[in-house]
Amino acid sequence: MALRCWDAARSLGSRIFGRYACSVRALSSLPDEKKKFLHNGPDLQDFVSGDLADKSTWDDYKGNLKRQKGERLRLPPWLKTKIPMGKNYNKLKNTLRNLNLHTVCEEARCPNIGECWGGGEYATATATIMLMGDTCTRGCRFCSVKTARNPPPLDPSEPDNTARAIAEWGLDYVVLTSVDRDDVVDGGAEHIAKTVSCLKERIQKSSWNASPPTSEEI
Repeated sequence: MALRCWDAARSLGSRIFGRYACSVRALSSLPDEKKKFLHNGPDLQDFVSGDLADKSTWDDYKGNLKRQKGERLRLPPWLKTKIPMGKNYNKLKNTLRNLNLHTVCEEARCPNIGECWGGGEYATATATIMLMGDTCTRGCRFCSVKTARNPPPLDPSEPDNTARAIAEWGLDYVVLTSVDRDDVVDGGAEHIAKTVSCLKERIQKSSWNASPPTSEEI
């Protein structure tokens, strides 16, 4: 066993030394002008501190970071979102609070909530209702929705409240989704079925889509 470990260590050492020797040979073969350029250029610490002014060799660098005095490193326009506001947005938010409803837009912290609730460029408001509460029984690391092994019991008035809210909003398109409720016997199948029935009774014009959880019962 000891012999095997020694052979493995010797092999690893040979590979590391070989790579180091290759890098040294590659650097030594560079022209003197190139070596001087690399030596006088900024190092990692210069980029971390943002101090590039004293490196005259790089004064004309086109991609110069905006970290010099009096300037800010700004985000690209496509990475920014507007603050959620507007008549439609406030209307949807107030109704959700009054009827104790939840949306994946809020619970998952979607950055596009202002565009969807506000109607966007074409004033077509959309919302994604999240059924069976705001707490999921699964802890997916990529998701911002709250998790718990034993969430609060299902709200029996949620199906009717969901239909009331959508009818009041007058939305053009609605998506129904939900948290996973592994603590419920049927995974929430009956609860979702009641919600769909209430929607069909109250709403005739709006288009809607249901995306139930990954349960064998649904």
